[in-house]
Amino acid sequence: MEVAPVPGGGAGEEDGGGADRISNLPDDNLRHIISLLPTKEAARTRILASRWRPLWCSAPLNLDCRDLTADNAAYAGMVATMLSSHRGPVRRFCIDANLLADPPGATDAWFRSTAFDNLEELEFSSNQHSPPAMSIFRFSPTLRAVTVEKTVLADAVFHGLHFPVLKHLGLSEVAISEMSLHSLIAGCSALEHLLISNCMGLNCVRINSLSLVSVGARLTGLRRPMCPLLLGKIVVENAPRLERLLLLNSGTRLHVTVVSAPKLETLGYLNDEHYYSGFSRLVFGSTVIQGLRIVDEQLVTVVRTVKTLSLNMDTLSLDRVIQLMRCFPSLEKLYIRLPKSGPSNLWRRKHRDLIKCLDIRLKTIVLGSYLGNKTQLNFATFFVLNARVLESMTLEYYADSRLDDKEFLSKQFRDLQLDNRASRGAKFYLTTNISIRNHWEFMHVRDLDLADPFACE
Repeated sequence: MEVAPVPGGGAGEEDGGGADRISNLPDDNLRHIISLLPTKEAARTRILASRWRPLWCSAPLNLDCRDLTADNAAYAGMVATMLSSHRGPVRRFCIDANLLADPPGATDAWFRSTAFDNLEELEFSSNQHSPPAMSIFRFSPTLRAVTVEKTVLADAVFHGLHFPVLKHLGLSEVAISEMSLHSLIAGCSALEHLLISNCMGLNCVRINSLSLVSVGARLTGLRRPMCPLLLGKIVVENAPRLERLLLLNSGTRLHVTVVSAPKLETLGYLNDEHYYSGFSRLVFGSTVIQGLRIVDEQLVTVVRTVKTLSLNMDTLSLDRVIQLMRCFPSLEKLYIRLPKSGPSNLWRRKHRDLIKCLDIRLKTIVLGSYLGNKTQLNFATFFVLNARVLESMTLEYYADSRLDDKEFLSKQFRDLQLDNRASRGAKFYLTTNISIRNHWEFMHVRDLDLADPFACE
């Protein structure tokens, strides 16, 4: 393979690399470029050219203190030195207060500094069983993204507090009451993305927001003596802009009721795992989905807005998926993490009459952990032979060593009966690449800000 040489330019006149057009930009533009870089890379811009040297010290600071390596005694001093030596404002600040010898005292002093006056992004983590310094909330008028982890947020903090430009909010292992969370959401008039992960002090979260676009909720059964109450219910009461609802639970059940979300398009990760306390439950109007089973097929509320669905199946059942397609008739993308076993999924006789009337609108199907056994093969073949508008089917193969075997590949495609596929333009892929994003990979609220959160590009 030939590699074309990279053309010169932009390296600066000092190293003879040709015209340096970037350095001709106004100072404010260059400072903005520097502010988008991680701290270490931003500091290195001083060596690019003489034009850049004074800009670093006055550029907006993107400071992630979690990358610092120091003991607790020296940690606060290093952060204080960086803040005092930098003349520019702090735009993004990430701090693990657990590494500070005196977390409330140190953080309070920093947050009162004028350098933080227009702070836009804050990530704060602490293992202290007490609220953070009150000065942390003085940035509420300017904050656009906030992640808070492993701390206590007391009720008194949120009385009358407003975050008018906040768009991303992540709460992880935070002790917070239902009243405080509801007050916090109400005070964020521009909030678009909300991640609630293993938070304590909550039993039922009610979503009432005119701005929310995506919501992610994780529940793993984690309990702490200080606050044993865990999230058990979510009620989406009024969310006119909500497009994505991601249930990232594992290890315990979660009950979700959707009352009003007229733009909901993306839903996941529904699963049929049976926990010690029962199945997870999802309710749309009169439709109750328990695990992956529709409790009463005679009382199905059709949800026509949902176009993308992700399932984690403990038992691979074509019948259950057909039920869900009836509930979500506009479904265009289906992601399924396949189990190794299940029923035979024979369908030709059982669903002979259904095939004539079922309108399968699926365009994209991705099946993870595919082995090609009988239950999986019958499942996949149903869609090969009946999905008339299918554009692509991806089989994420589990045993990568056999994909070099041309005879094996030919047999797989032959068994899928691709010559008889219902959609003549459909493409089929057998790959060892990870094709479905796992629910535990959603670690940051910004992970919710994806048009298709399940696809691995």
